[in-house]
Amino acid sequence: MNPVLTVLEVVAPVFLLAAIGFAWVRAGFEYRVEFVTRLAMTLAVPCLIFMALVETEISAAALATVSAAALAAYAGLGILFWAAFSLAGMDRRTWLAPTVFGNTGNLGLPIALFAFGDTGLGLAVVVFAVMAVLSFTIGVWVVSGGGSPLRAIREPMVPATLLGALFLWQGWDVPVWVGNTVRLIGQMAIPLMLITLGVAVARLHPAGFLRPLVISALRVVVCTAAGWAAGTAFGLSGVPLAVLVLQVAMPVAVTSYLLAEKYKADAEAVAGLVVVSTLLSVATIPLTLAVLM
Repeated sequence: MNPVLTVLEVVAPVFLLAAIGFAWVRAGFEYRVEFVTRLAMTLAVPCLIFMALVETEISAAALATVSAAALAAYAGLGILFWAAFSLAGMDRRTWLAPTVFGNTGNLGLPIALFAFGDTGLGLAVVVFAVMAVLSFTIGVWVVSGGGSPLRAIREPMVPATLLGALFLWQGWDVPVWVGNTVRLIGQMAIPLMLITLGVAVARLHPAGFLRPLVISALRVVVCTAAGWAAGTAFGLSGVPLAVLVLQVAMPVAVTSYLLAEKYKADAEAVAGLVVVSTLLSVATIPLTLAVLM
């Protein structure tokens, strides 16, 4: 098959669903982001994570290796960007978390699913879980300027990940009726997250584009290299390496803007990163996929 057509088949549904959300808001229709986000993150995403782990055919050892590689990649990025922003005299509360933690949920999960099937989704879920725990612990601690980093344990995706990992490790099955119900709820997650991403981008009002463009472009290069280096160091290859690189290099997440707004960081600057990096990903994700697939 033509590689260009293959990449298009992967990215087109993702960006079309985001475009639906964008167009929905621009048309003046109501969309309650807070309600939909709470529904997705509290119910749909945990169900998606649990069933992806229960049904995956990937060994627990392989998933553990991917988890370790993801942790190493994010740790390396954290140290690198912390040093870079300190030297540049830029506010780490504003810039650090958005540049380290990408949109592994809204964009990363569907991209991995469409590109690499259920195997890719299972691997992407693990990277997403690692990123989410780090983001809601260390990330929130940095943005808020302090506080307890243990608040992540209250996020439903954490027990869902641990429970799914336990079922995978023990080789347990869930009753058919339970599996069908949880799977059906989880299937809401990807379309909800993509449409909500488009809605959020349509509603954001960045203060400028030049600095976010420079940072976003540099971020793609650095994050891609970090994912590749960490994956190679842990002996990953093929689909696991490709999924890790894609996930680590995803654009800035909308949650970074919400956290900046909540904890009184420079939310407009983060909004610029979200919008510009998301628009830039329309080009960078297909290019990355073309290399990795």
